[in-house]
Amino acid sequence: MAGRDFDRRTLLAGAAAGAGLLLPGVAWAQRRKAVQAAPLGGFTHGVASGEPSQTSMLFWTRFEGAGGQAVPLELEISGDPRMARARVMGQALAEPGRDWTARVTVKGLAPGRTYYYRFIGPGKNVKSAIGRTHTLPEGSPAAFRMGVFSCSNLPFGWFNAYAHAVAADDIDLIVHLGDYIYEYARGTYPGAREAVAGRVIEPAGETIRREDYWARYRGYRADPDLQALHTRVPAVTVWDDHEIANDAWRAGAENHGRDEGEWAARVAAAKAAYRDWMPVSDALWASYDIGRLATLYRLETRVSGRDEPLDLAAAIRKGPDTMTALKRLRDEQWVAGNRQLLGVEQEQWLFAQMQAAAKRGVRWQVLGQQVVMGKILMPQGASQLAGPNPSGEVAAFLGAAELSAKLGLPLNMDSWDGYPAARARVLGMAQKAGADLVVLAGDSHNAWASDLVNDGRPAGVEFAGQSVSSPGFEHYLRSAPPAQVAGALTAANPTLRWADTSGRGYMQVVLTPAEALCEWRFTQPVTARSDRLARVQRARVGAGQRRLQMG
Repeated sequence: MAGRDFDRRTLLAGAAAGAGLLLPGVAWAQRRKAVQAAPLGGFTHGVASGEPSQTSMLFWTRFEGAGGQAVPLELEISGDPRMARARVMGQALAEPGRDWTARVTVKGLAPGRTYYYRFIGPGKNVKSAIGRTHTLPEGSPAAFRMGVFSCSNLPFGWFNAYAHAVAADDIDLIVHLGDYIYEYARGTYPGAREAVAGRVIEPAGETIRREDYWARYRGYRADPDLQALHTRVPAVTVWDDHEIANDAWRAGAENHGRDEGEWAARVAAAKAAYRDWMPVSDALWASYDIGRLATLYRLETRVSGRDEPLDLAAAIRKGPDTMTALKRLRDEQWVAGNRQLLGVEQEQWLFAQMQAAAKRGVRWQVLGQQVVMGKILMPQGASQLAGPNPSGEVAAFLGAAELSAKLGLPLNMDSWDGYPAARARVLGMAQKAGADLVVLAGDSHNAWASDLVNDGRPAGVEFAGQSVSSPGFEHYLRSAPPAQVAGALTAANPTLRWADTSGRGYMQVVLTPAEALCEWRFTQPVTARSDRLARVQRARVGAGQRRLQMG
């Protein structure tokens, strides 16, 4: 038992017993007393909360025990930051089979409230740090603020995006869209020369087994800025590919070889470790109602239903000539109506949820998902942006993408661009429901603002975020000024309203009844720790407009 659900009725039953403890009372107390005699490591990685609703929250911590004996913990909750009049409202076990992590979901909370909490360990004065969390509002809130993060590669640098979010203290919810960790072996991405001093990952090898992923999370979650952010704000999180392996899909990944065991075993290990270490439920996808202001959907676009991404380079190698091979890929595979990104089950769930939200009069329907949905084709002449003597890999990529663009094929087949029929189904559903659709995306490491168009009509907008620390276009096109790269991309793509191909940071997305506003917050370079911003960019969409206004 890693955690239990508790509601107000259970709390009152425990209080009525006069002990201030939750049932099963005596048995739980005996278990705690028995553990006290063993040497204990204590709370090692702070606290976190997630999976919010109007009346419930999931709470997480890690308490390192000794040997193989699970450690019973209690959860105290208060409305006071000093934990005055705190009540025990949950119990959980820190288990060695979950890397000593523990989680418990508490029900019966009040909507739109700030709560403070801490875990209590066995022994006298064994307490975790005090965390702060917020339940979701009901009714018609005036505003709701989300901090949207993705792609945090620890050896590439400091997590300045998390540091700024803590310092600014102006978000109600963390939305992490994946690549929370990276699976590569030390010295792979980044290479040894590019790694920032003091940002060392464990294990040294690639993460394949559950224990490997555990070690990687332990290192990431020791980061002080990440830990501080989780302590202050509840989270909705979803994995992307690097929580498992690069360019993952249903039956494999670019970064998974035959010598690394069965793919299904690796996925199971990665998913289990993710759920051990993150304040997230076991549900593959979920929705979160923010009153009548918005519904946020946590989608899974990576391994549940995704068909294998198309490979431009492989198509070129196999074809009789380049253009013939690309035309065949376009006409026989790329446009195929049965290609899936979400999978049939998730797609049907999403469509039903969107229709129901529209009937309830919800203003904004927000898709929190991993990969860019807007259309992005490589501009002609892009190979010149690489400058003289580019690496063979960069030259091959730019050349293939430039040729593909002549046939209407996109830059990135791993994004929604590689699954146009699936994208059309989602956008068509939003249009049918009359939804004000806002898509949030990560994965690309760069920042994008796009109008989403389907069947020649506006369908919504996309705010796609830059990475926390992973490098973007500037890492590969070092000879070209970033403004030139972004200008070429926006000129070649009419629905791409703005792009930034050089900065790290995160997005603050603010929803009000009148508009959805995105502020891309670019941090100082991640080679040094800082909580200051370098610059910002804003875009907004008015209710009912479904078209971006920049600035």
